[in-house]
Formats: sequence, structure tokens, C-alpha cells
Amino acid sequence: MAVTTQTSPPATSEGDPTTSATGGGSGSGAVRPSRQRPRPTLGRVLAWAVLVGIIAITLFPFYWMLRTAFSNGAVLGSDPSSLTPVDPTTGAFERVFGLATTEEAQAQGGSGAAIAFPRYLLNSVLVATVITAGQVVFGAMAAYAFARMRWPGRDAVFFLFLTALMVPPIFTQLPNFLLMRDLGLLNTYPAIILPFFFMTPFAIFFLRQFFLGISGEVEEAARLDGAGHVKTFVRIIVPMSWGPITTLALLQYVLAWNEYFWPLLVGSAQDVRVLTVALGVFRSQTPQGTPDWAGLMAATLVAALPVLVLFAVFSKKIVNSIGFSGIK
Repeated sequence: MAVTTQTSPPATSEGDPTTSATGGGSGSGAVRPSRQRPRPTLGRVLAWAVLVGIIAITLFPFYWMLRTAFSNGAVLGSDPSSLTPVDPTTGAFERVFGLATTEEAQAQGGSGAAIAFPRYLLNSVLVATVITAGQVVFGAMAAYAFARMRWPGRDAVFFLFLTALMVPPIFTQLPNFLLMRDLGLLNTYPAIILPFFFMTPFAIFFLRQFFLGISGEVEEAARLDGAGHVKTFVRIIVPMSWGPITTLALLQYVLAWNEYFWPLLVGSAQDVRVLTVALGVFRSQTPQGTPDWAGLMAATLVAALPVLVLFAVFSKKIVNSIGFSGIK
């Protein structure tokens, strides 16, 4: 006689964690914990207050420059503590670009002297561009030689290059000036460009740190295909290092753009005068007894605008490249 055994399925409880976790029940899936914002504490509030204060102190000179540039220079001294432009006008910018007559310039506190601002701007662009091109090309080649090539005395020579970073630039101004004078290059573009045209220790160190991080397998594969050092550098290393090279170009362009003492020393002639030197000359033109502060601030704003735009566009790339290259 056969015995039939009936087995009932195991009962599941409503609170079974397995069923809730796997979503087998009729309800919705697992509930995700909600993020809670950190409660404001006294330390956090003080930190934000200090940060806002530092930002305000940093940006206040730029605001004051704008306020002065849009003020009327003739009445600027009547209310020197005003936070808004005094008798607002764009006359300062008109004087900078040579759009105002001598009578109009003097009526608004200007000197009335002619300002060849477009020529000075062109000189600055030319000098900064040529210096940047030389720095990037020669700096990249030297950094590749120090990072990827093996030759006797490489580390010793690189150490000598790094020690040059500790030499103040003012110590090399007089020897370079005497050299430019003996070569007959004073008041010419080559005199302004040559001392900065070739590689600098900073450019070499900056790119060398990135080149060291490139895998050696890439170069080995290139050598197996018959590529030499020049072909490997041009077709492989440079395309892979386009970010740091662009960052170096921006940094060098800003440094060349802001250079003042050396162009003043060897390029004071008007046909090769750069913007930084021209601003100093513009400030010294005081036939009415006081400098044209409104015109000077307007010229300074226009001169700084290209650099500010470059940093605003490429600021993230600059920070990322500097951090990746090991400059902390």
C-alpha cells in the first residue's frame, strides 16, 4: 500500500529581509538612505566668513580699477572715497585708444599727449608670442633629453639647471645689457626677446616631470618600428603631452606679457616699446601736476584683459597640468 505524503511550501513572513532585499515581494525595492546636509557649525560659518573676506580683499583692487577707469579724471579728486565712479564717463578709454581730441582729453584731466596704444599692444603681442614659441620648443626638447635619453652627466647637468632657479633675475640684467649693447641690438626686438627666447629651468623642470610619467613601452614600440629619437619626440611624445605643453605656453605668455624692467632697459624707443613700459611713460606725463589716474587705470584694464581671458578659459587645464606634473 503506497503512502502519499503532501509537502506544503514554506511560509514566508511579511518582514522577511531576504524577500525585501531581492525585491521579490509586491512592494517597491529597497529604500536608499537619503543624504543629509551637514549642520552649520560655528567653525564652518567662521571658515566661510574668512574665505569670503579673502575673496573680497583680493577682488577689491580690480573693482577700484574699474571705478577709477570710468570716472572723470578732472573731478576724481573731489570725492576720492566714493565707491562708485565719480561723474561716470568713458572718456578715459577714448583717450587710451586715441579717440579723444587734445581739448577733450585735457578737459577730463588727461595730459593731452598722443598715445600710440595700438602700436604698444602689437609690440607686446609680438614679443610675448615669439618668447613663448621659443620657450615651448626648446624647453620641450631639453626636457625630453633629460627625461627619456641616457647620456653621461645627465643628472649633474639637470642639477645645474635647477640651481639656476635660485639665481635672482636682477643679477643677470647687467651682463645681458652689456652683451646687447656690444652687439648693437639696443632698442630692437631681438634685444627684448633673446634673453627669454631659449629654454628656462622652469620650463625644463615642468615638462620633464610629465615626460617621466609616460610609459616606456610606447617608445620601445616606436623604436621597433624604426623610429629614432626625433621622430618619437615629434610624433608620439608631443601629441601625448599636448595638455602640459599648452599650460606651459600660457604661463610663459603671461610672464612675457608682464615683463617690465628688461624691456625698459633695452627697448625704451617708441617703435619697440611694449605695453608695460608704455604705461609707466603714460603715468609720468603730468603737465597738469597730477597723473591721469582714470586714463592709467583704463589702459591697465585693457592691457590686463587678454591675460584675464586666457586664465578664465584655461584655468582648469593649468591647475590639472601643474598638479599632474608634481608641482605642489
